[in-house]
Amino acid sequence: MQSGIGILVLIGFCWLLSERRSEMPWRMIAIGLSVQIVMALAMLKLSWIAQLLSGLNEIVYAIEAATRAGGTFIFGFLGGGEPPFDVTDGSAMFLFAFRVLPQIVVFTVLVAIFWHWRILPVIVKSIGWLLQKSLGVGGAIGTAGAASLFLGAIETPTVIRAYLAKLTRSEFYTLMTLGMSTVAGSVMVLYTQVLSGVADDIIGHIISASLINMIGAIYVARALIPETETITQASDHSSLSFASTIDALLQGTQTGVTLALNVGAMLLVLISLTALANQLLGWVDFADMPLSIERIFGWIFAPVAWLIGIPWAEAQTAGSLLGIKLVLNELIAYIQLAELADGLSSDTRLVLIFALCGFANFGSVGILLGGLSVLIPERRAEFLRLAPRSLISGTIVTLITGAIVSLVLLI
Repeated sequence: MQSGIGILVLIGFCWLLSERRSEMPWRMIAIGLSVQIVMALAMLKLSWIAQLLSGLNEIVYAIEAATRAGGTFIFGFLGGGEPPFDVTDGSAMFLFAFRVLPQIVVFTVLVAIFWHWRILPVIVKSIGWLLQKSLGVGGAIGTAGAASLFLGAIETPTVIRAYLAKLTRSEFYTLMTLGMSTVAGSVMVLYTQVLSGVADDIIGHIISASLINMIGAIYVARALIPETETITQASDHSSLSFASTIDALLQGTQTGVTLALNVGAMLLVLISLTALANQLLGWVDFADMPLSIERIFGWIFAPVAWLIGIPWAEAQTAGSLLGIKLVLNELIAYIQLAELADGLSSDTRLVLIFALCGFANFGSVGILLGGLSVLIPERRAEFLRLAPRSLISGTIVTLITGAIVSLVLLI
């Protein structure tokens, strides 16, 4: 009942925030929730689907091995090669900057190449068609929803760039919520490395979370801003294109390097600022313990953690991670989850992997606004107003997914 109540509370919160409560799309919400529950059941309970998702880990391992070969050539033993000295602690040789960040570059290039080879567009078109038939969205949003499984919050709008000016207000908000609710394929390998000791088959769980969040983003956005206009149909899904395989390789490399550098710099700054804030807060004792950002977030978000099915004994720890994900980002939250995993139950760890999987944080809002300002400057006033709401809707989506996983684990 705990997670079931949580789902009802989160849907009720959507109703309270809705621009037109009398026009809430209850049928879409019911269909969307049903689809999400079925998807969660299939991905977590059906052995053959679980094995299929588990097989994706082999792809990640292959990418890791290939990246290590390139990293060894460029960085020597820092990139994974044999060190020219005796090593007493093997874990000390795993350097994040030289072992993990290069994987982002390689994976981004692969996404660009597979997009140019029309492999990903076929998948996107198929999933987009299913979204149109099941949830009744327009072709442009169906395509954007499917693309959000592979691309980031900025790259996804470029797929339907030709239709951005024609999107209704509700569709435009849905597009922004999709960017806040899912994660890009380029960072999935990063999460896999960070969470390798938290649970098995991490890449399968991350992909499952993005799929479930994609459905949730559509009906949550429609609940907060119900559709009152004619939805946008799309006949051309080729707004994102490359001139050749070489062009895809070059552009993918440039994008991957930029992304890797941004991730590295972001981690450096955010972890440093968090440590600095904890040093300042540590001067204050509360309940015989020094204050910290983690403790404060834990108190604030503990009820939210309980609502998505996490036992109260673990709710403060889980709540701190939910707060860190919202204020900082999901990667910092995942890193701390990996550090705290031994003190949490396996079910709580799994629920948190799903509940933290999304780009809904303050930094992502700024990135999204910057990208949309370039892609569709004529709607600037509109997306500036919608941006704070997309942060709220994106957070609600990931919390609902966490509650659904908690519910399914009990079956």
